[in-house]
Amino acid sequence: MRTKQNTSLFNKKILLQASKDSIKKLNPATLIKNPVIFIVAIGSFLSTIIVFGGIFQGNFSSFNLNICIWLWFTVLFANFSEAIAEGRGKAQADSLRKNRTQTKARKIIAKQEISVFATELKKGDVVICEAGDVIPSDGEVIEGIASVDESAITGESAPVIRESGGDRSAVTGGTKVISDRILIQITTEPGNTFIDRMILLVEGAKRQKTPNEIALSILLSGLSIIFLLAVVTLPAFFGYGLSASGIPMSQNLTIPVLIALLVCLIPTTIGGLLSAIGISGMDRLLQRNVIATSGRAIEAAGDVDVLLLDKTGTITLGNRMATDFIPAEGITVEELASAAQLSSLSDETPEGRSIVILAKEKFNIRGREVHQLNASFIPFTAQSRMSGVDYKSNDGTLHHIRKGSSEAIRSFVQNNNGFFPQKVQDTVFELGRQGATPPCGCRKQ
Repeated sequence: MRTKQNTSLFNKKILLQASKDSIKKLNPATLIKNPVIFIVAIGSFLSTIIVFGGIFQGNFSSFNLNICIWLWFTVLFANFSEAIAEGRGKAQADSLRKNRTQTKARKIIAKQEISVFATELKKGDVVICEAGDVIPSDGEVIEGIASVDESAITGESAPVIRESGGDRSAVTGGTKVISDRILIQITTEPGNTFIDRMILLVEGAKRQKTPNEIALSILLSGLSIIFLLAVVTLPAFFGYGLSASGIPMSQNLTIPVLIALLVCLIPTTIGGLLSAIGISGMDRLLQRNVIATSGRAIEAAGDVDVLLLDKTGTITLGNRMATDFIPAEGITVEELASAAQLSSLSDETPEGRSIVILAKEKFNIRGREVHQLNASFIPFTAQSRMSGVDYKSNDGTLHHIRKGSSEAIRSFVQNNNGFFPQKVQDTVFELGRQGATPPCGCRKQ
């Protein structure tokens, strides 16, 4: 599902929520999942007890207070980095939910149309959708036929036909009707639609640790234990040195100093940012509308050398765009572009609009005084699969121009006692073999 959401690191909403979550993550059950930060948290807690104990005993130490503040800052910053990465991912789910709640539906009750929010629709409700409307919820077409743009859900660039009856009647909430008019009966209860399940998938994604991350965590934990043992033995050796030199034992290393030393020795930075790095990878995919449910999936994707796609729409913008005009024998490119643009003026599909734009950009063909020609425009429909225009020239000749799929144009030509050239059919076949979508056009006088 394509969405736009401000997921910048400096998003005020994300920063505030991450600040709250960093406090919640001080729960020992959460901290223990990261052994390095858990050790730092224990040290922060012990330093805090020592600082307050000194205050109550009238022996306040600003040095110990500074150590305590920096230790807590280290723990909170590690939690904050993880929380902000999670928050940016949750922002995608919020964007989906916002689109869901703001979508309006044209509900039919007792043959009257009323406007309601998509979230208010229930199973069995009937809604009407026309060209340009967003389908409010998952359902089934019970009347009519229409072209539906499902690129936002499936990535497929070509619009699909949805009609009542048969196996092509199911529609998905969030897709867009680009032609004709259909009646849809809602088939899902609130909270069970495709978009709702996608929101739950994003919010409920559990970040499983990757094999490399598990191995690194074990290494960091092992190093932390070694440094912990080294620091624990320091007071004994230091005390022996003090005793031998005649210095009072009160000058021995204090617990806050030992804790600060331990935190400096163990790989605190790596341990603190390890989980945030994994989550940020998932977030970067979310910004490109790809949902990864775990860090394991991200790491596996990094080992992929060949990617096989079952349709071109997966890697395209989702809209088919006109790129060139290929004339038949005896027709100039300018004549083809002029006729194609004129026959596409009533086509509101992305393909139709792109033909009009291409003719303007490539041949500088601008608007026409069509009202002077008494032109009658034929809009694109899913049934006819073509659009066009009928008009009279200055000499009174009636012109019929059509543009659409090759099958529809061939049927139109043959039904009007015309001839569909074999070279045109060969060109259509060759372009289709290359993965292009070649619409055709014709003119009848």
